[in-house]
Amino acid sequence: MRVGILTGGGDCPGLNAVIRAIVRRGVPEYGYEFLGFRDGWRGPLEAITRPLDIPAVRGLLPRGGTILGSSRTNPFAIENGVGRIKKNLQDLGVNALVAIGGEDTLGVASELHDAGVRVVGVPKTIDNDLSGTDYTFGFDTAVNIAVEAIDRLHTTAESHHRTLIVEVMGRHAGWIALHAGMAGGANAILIPEVRFDIDQVCEWVQSRFRLEYAPIVVVSEGAMPKDGEEVLLTGEKDAFGHVRLGGVGEWLGREIEARTGKEARTTVLGHVQRGGTPTARDRWLATRFGLHAIDAVAAGQWGQMTALRGADIVTVPLHEATQQLKLVDPALYAEAAVFFG
Repeated sequence: MRVGILTGGGDCPGLNAVIRAIVRRGVPEYGYEFLGFRDGWRGPLEAITRPLDIPAVRGLLPRGGTILGSSRTNPFAIENGVGRIKKNLQDLGVNALVAIGGEDTLGVASELHDAGVRVVGVPKTIDNDLSGTDYTFGFDTAVNIAVEAIDRLHTTAESHHRTLIVEVMGRHAGWIALHAGMAGGANAILIPEVRFDIDQVCEWVQSRFRLEYAPIVVVSEGAMPKDGEEVLLTGEKDAFGHVRLGGVGEWLGREIEARTGKEARTTVLGHVQRGGTPTARDRWLATRFGLHAIDAVAAGQWGQMTALRGADIVTVPLHEATQQLKLVDPALYAEAAVFFG
């Protein structure tokens, strides 16, 4: 059997570990041949490939990014995209496909499965917002990067008596902000699931200064004030209809400074959260996902996705994993709110 592998959407630490695990088990144990598709769904659309054998995946475990490249290509937004993919897979002799990605990439995989493509999914997103799995790889690395930044910002905030705002990724779900904010001792955490009151945020800031400490505010890029809409960097949309977000941190800094008279500065972590070497936990989780993904291929579990449930790796239907996002539970946010102000 010849198996194709692709990585789509935003990159994240651990992608290469999945590729490595699939090949390292698939070649000796099942005798499979592997073909990597370049740049997400663009690869099977345009038949852009590279061979993947055991020598090709050596040394990948600690390496960030993805050796296959990525993109936000949407085959369903391209004329006859599905037909082109099916023809290219047939012409290349690819019998099955492993798609590694987040909500959009796996949403495409689910629809391709319905169209007759033999596909297995692996969940990847630093946002941790896929409902079919307890955790996705990449999330732990992103949180640790954010926490390290917050720790460093605490000291400079105290030195200059400033409010420091840390904007982290999270379009619809505030998992990174919640975990990093709690672990980093933030004085306010603002997430997309709960619209914030700017007056309340300013009161938390003032309360912190009254205690002679400098406040740290962690905000998700998709957080919104109660009386306003998303702060957009641009009105442009990608192939999946997502507007490019950005700017809420800078807006928040200007509002806090104007309302409190205290100097405020914003740090936008952006793609720093995606880059670099994965944490030990992400290497472990990504490797296990890869091992179980190729087992699912061998078992003919098409239309399924590997998922972490407790300590076990299981498979769940792709449509179940992608039909709705996993958002922050209000009870978890209430726990974090104990430390606000």
